[in-house]
Amino acid sequence: MKALVKSSDSHGIWMEDVPQPICKANEVKIKITHTAICGTDLHIYEWDEWAQRNLNLPLIIGHEFCGVIEEIGSGVTHYKTGQRVSGEGHITCGYCRNCRAGKRHLCHKTIGIGIHRSGAFAEYLVIPETNIWPIDNIDSEIAAFFDPFGNAVHTTLSYNITGEDVLITGAGPIGLMSTAICNFVGARNVVVTDVNDYRLKLAMKMGATKTINTSKDTINEYFNELNMVSGFDVGLEMSGNSVAFNSMLDNMYNGGNIALLGLLPNNTKVNWDHVIFKGLNIKGIYGREMYETWYKMTQMLKSGLNISKVLTHKLKIENYNEAFEIMASRNCGKIVLEW
Repeated sequence: MKALVKSSDSHGIWMEDVPQPICKANEVKIKITHTAICGTDLHIYEWDEWAQRNLNLPLIIGHEFCGVIEEIGSGVTHYKTGQRVSGEGHITCGYCRNCRAGKRHLCHKTIGIGIHRSGAFAEYLVIPETNIWPIDNIDSEIAAFFDPFGNAVHTTLSYNITGEDVLITGAGPIGLMSTAICNFVGARNVVVTDVNDYRLKLAMKMGATKTINTSKDTINEYFNELNMVSGFDVGLEMSGNSVAFNSMLDNMYNGGNIALLGLLPNNTKVNWDHVIFKGLNIKGIYGREMYETWYKMTQMLKSGLNISKVLTHKLKIENYNEAFEIMASRNCGKIVLEW
C-alpha cells in the first residue's frame, strides 16, 4: 500500500510502498479516505528537536483520519465492514490505575499512532476496536480532524464558561475551534490573541468577539470596549508561547481558571505573583477524555455547532508536500488530504 513515511533523519517525508497492516483479534482495519495534518506532523516533517527526541525511524506518520471499515478481527462486536469511522489516536493499556478509574486519557503507558507506532497517513490503518468512533452522519472532511476538535472540546469545557469572559491565546486550528465552542455554550466575550493576521481573521469568522494582534496592541486597552472590569474569567492557552501565556496571567480576573493545552518551552519563566496573589487555577490538558469528549463533540455537531470555516485547504494526497509547506507558512486553518 501507499503510505507517507518518515524514513530519513532529515527535512521532509516520502510516499513509499509498504506492506498492508494485518488485522488481528479485537482489531479493525480501516481504508483511509481522508487525513488531516497536525502540528505534530509538521514537527516530524521539519525534523526538529522534539521529533528527533521522540521518534524511531522509519515510521508511517499521521493520527488525524477517517475512513471505512475494511475488515474486522475476531472478537470485534460493535462494528461492521463498510461503516464510516474515525478513531482515538491514543492507545492506552487498560489496566493502570487511571485506566481502571475511567481516566484513560491519563494513562502513563499511552502509545500514540503516528508517533510510537504506524500511523494513519496510509491507505490502511489497523487499530484496536476500543479506539474506533463511528461518524455515520458527519461529513468526512470534518471527521478527519476529530482528534484536534476533541482537544478543543476537552480544553474549552474544562470550566463552566457560560456567561463568562474568555481569553484564548493562540489562533491555530484548536484555538479557532475553541472559539466556536465558546460561542456555542454561551460565553459572554471571546477574545482571541495571536500575531498572525490571517488566523485572527479566521477567528472572527469562527465567532470571536474581539481579536488582538499582540505584536501591535495590548489586551487590557480593550477592556472598556468589552464592558469588562479588570480581567478574564477563563483563559484557554493554545499557543505554546511563553509571552502569550504570561500576557494571559497579566489579564486574568482574581480567582480565574486557566486550561493549559499549548506545550510551553522548557525555559518558560512564569510570573508566579499573578498565579498566587490572584488565586488562579491552572489545569494541564492532554488529549481527549475517553470517550466522554468524543460523545460531546459528536452531539454538539449534530446540535448545530459549525466548525467548517476552520477547514481552509483541501488537497489530494499526491500534493502532500504542498500541503506541508502551506502548514509551515501558518497561513491556514486545517488542511485535509483526500486519499
